Amino acid sequence: MSSAPLDPRVQALVDKQEIHEVVLRYCRGIDRMDEELVRSCYHPDAIDEHGSFTGGVDDYVAFAWKLLARYDVTMHFVGNVLIEVRGDAARSEAYCIAHHRSESGPASSNLATGCRYIDTFERREDRVWRIAKRVVTTEWIRQDIPEVCFPIKDGLRTGQRDRSDVVYEPFA
Repeated sequence: MSSAPLDPRVQALVDKQEIHEVVLRYCRGIDRMDEELVRSCYHPDAIDEHGSFTGGVDDYVAFAWKLLARYDVTMHFVGNVLIEVRGDAARSEAYCIAHHRSESGPASSNLATGCRYIDTFERREDRVWRIAKRVVTTEWIRQDIPEVCFPIKDGLRTGQRDRSDVVYEPFA
């Protein structure tokens, strides 16, 4: 039994929510170092222009994982997200602040970056929105001085950079 098509305004809301969730899943994948999750955000033939890197998904993941290995913690916060949908294509602009922390690396490893993800999304045969092209603009970079950061108290649960993180625990 096929369902009736949604009102176009409702369909636009559904499309925008699905696209927004791809952007958020990408950030989770990067921060939890979940390659499978990051890859699922892109079409296999997607191009990512990300700082000093421009290339396909496999090469981007290899590039990103080499950089991520320098840090003990990363946290991406997505703010303003504006999405324009035209049929099975869409353009998204998402503001992001990415925090990078390294306890053992040089002080310069502790930084925050303001950037924007300018994404071209496509909904293809599988009817799932994925990134076809990403361009990341760097808006600013700030070094965080370790001396002004507070240590995390013993006994507090901390985030993990793999699937042992609490977000991967099943829920009822």
